[in-house]
Amino acid sequence: MNNINYLFLVFALLAEIIGTIGGFGSSVFFVPLGNFYFDFHTVLGLTAVFHLSSNLSKIILFKKGLDKNLLLYIGLPSVIFVIIGGIVSRYLDIVLLELLLGIFLVVLSLLFLVKQKLVIEPNKENSITGGILSGFSAGLLGTGGAIRGLTMAAYNLEKSVFIATSAAIDMMIDATRTVVYYENGYITKDIIIYIPFLFVIGLVGTYLGKRILHYIPQDKFKNLSLVLILIIGLITILKQFLN
Repeated sequence: MNNINYLFLVFALLAEIIGTIGGFGSSVFFVPLGNFYFDFHTVLGLTAVFHLSSNLSKIILFKKGLDKNLLLYIGLPSVIFVIIGGIVSRYLDIVLLELLLGIFLVVLSLLFLVKQKLVIEPNKENSITGGILSGFSAGLLGTGGAIRGLTMAAYNLEKSVFIATSAAIDMMIDATRTVVYYENGYITKDIIIYIPFLFVIGLVGTYLGKRILHYIPQDKFKNLSLVLILIIGLITILKQFLN
């Protein structure tokens, strides 16, 4: 138990709560924060395992029906391209991956902050493209939920259906990339001890996030989340130059 970094677990809980309320998913916070404690490949392995529990809890807590068309058009290409992204991550330098993550977070946050009314046409082609991009970035950088969220937002789904469908797609992605990351050697014996803690944190963080949603309007919290993502992205980039 002495080998466990409890501050890391606190940050994991905060990432899950904020990710649930902001609608971006926990990985957009969990991955860059995890990089301060573990190497990038290890964080990818932890993220996949962490997400399995958090997405399962979202499906249970928000379940009011799933959109089967989106499961097909976004979920299937996501699963295919998360495999490709996971394989590519094995051949890229860790410093380059962390730099790409920082750039991705900065561009993502600025895009949503500047274009708050950004709308994607709700059609099959855009759904497939969104699935491809979100799956590939999830496999390569550990996070792709925001791209999927932007794609799904075009369909104006009821909140619980949106979260449950997004979580189901994410579950498919995480189950797939867990296998890829394991084959890549990212899930090692050293991090197995964190898995039970992350499983509980995924459940508790999602539950708390859902409770807080009753008191804080999501649109206001979303802007705060975007500012946090921007700051984390800039710190991630700065960290590479300082090193």
